[in-house]
Parts: sequence; structure tokens; C-alpha cells
Amino acid sequence: MYNRILLKLSGESLSGEQKFGICYKKISDYSLEIKDIVDIGVEVALVVGGGNIYRGSANNNIDRVQGDHMGMLATVINGLAIQSSLEKIGIKTRLMSAVKIDEIAEPYIRRRAVRHLEKGRVVIFGAGTGNPYFTTDTAAVLRAVEISADVIIKGTRVDGVFSDDPEKNLNATKFNRISFDEVYKNNLSVMDMTAFTLCKENKLPIDIFNINKKGNLIKLINGENIGTRVHF
Repeated sequence: MYNRILLKLSGESLSGEQKFGICYKKISDYSLEIKDIVDIGVEVALVVGGGNIYRGSANNNIDRVQGDHMGMLATVINGLAIQSSLEKIGIKTRLMSAVKIDEIAEPYIRRRAVRHLEKGRVVIFGAGTGNPYFTTDTAAVLRAVEISADVIIKGTRVDGVFSDDPEKNLNATKFNRISFDEVYKNNLSVMDMTAFTLCKENKLPIDIFNINKKGNLIKLINGENIGTRVHF
């Protein structure tokens, strides 16, 4: 069992079937999954994207830097929603932001984040890295390395890493385990290349699984063969 994890969720995963905005039923479901592992003593940090509200680089009518700043604020909105949901079921949390927004979230300070985790609080990292041109995948890996997480766990809507898009190709093969080098060689989609390379350089494994199947997260934590392990 892992002692400390960083869970990465896409912003789109929070929108459910509506594809935009926040689905509070979906956030409630994820919160219960997180509670299951907090209750057995796992220290949990969380990074969530903002694509359900705004995807920074997607709109050509907005300057890239300003668009990325808008995306950072979207992640804070999502962080607040998850924070509220977790606290309603008795989980203590802290929302920490990479940009100064003191009335809403604590500033990100590594030692403070680690102390929160040691006290059993779920730490939600918002606003990405605080810099444009970097994705929330990169933010997740950076924070995971900084807090000495055992693993990055990436929740997706498919069951792991496949040889092709399983939603388009029913014959795609799922990998139970795959090395970083094999991902590079086969040009498979796991994370953006900056984030993925940072994982490899810091020997940080990645577990990729379907977050939408009830009970999957605690099964993975308990060592069951769920999803795909990307190893070094």
C-alpha cells in the first residue's frame, strides 16, 4: 500500500455527461473514493485540470498567456468545488494555489503542504505551476516530486494505457505494465511530454486507471491489478 499519493484528475472528468461545467454528483462520487483511501491512512494530494471550464490554449482569439491564466483560475474553481465536497463528508482539506489569491487559498509552500499531508489533510493544488505554457499534468508531476509522493495516480475514463484509442478501436490492446521507454518507442498517450519526462527523470511511477468505476481507487491502492503501471 502507498503511503503518499498524488491523484491527477482532468477537468473534463468533473463535468460528467454534460461535457462542460461542474457535475456535483460526479464530484461527490470522486470524494467518496478519496475518503475510502484517506480512511485507511493514505496521504492524498490532488491536482485537477480546468478544461471543463476553460482550456487556456484552445481559443485563438485570446492571447496565449492570458488564456493560460484563465485556465489556472478554472483549476482553482474546481479545487474549491472538490474541497467543499470532501469537507461535507468529514475530510479535512487545504487548497493551495501557485498564484497569490490569499482570500481563497493558501499560497503554495512546499514544507507547509507536506505538514498538511502528515496531519491527514487532503491537499488540493490549484493554479497549475503558476506559469503559462505548462499543463496541469506537468504541475501534478512537479508537486508529486516536491512532496516526495510514492506515485502519481492518473484517473481517466478508460481502463489504462492501450495500444490505440480504445474508444475508437475496440481491438486496442491494454497494457498492464509498460516502461517509460516503451511508451516513448510506441508514441503512446499518457501525459504531455514535459510531464512524462519529468516523471522518468525522477523515477516516479505512474498508475493510470478508470476513476469512473466505483471502488477502483482503493483496489489500486491495495495492490489489485487495476489499470496500467508505467514503470522505470
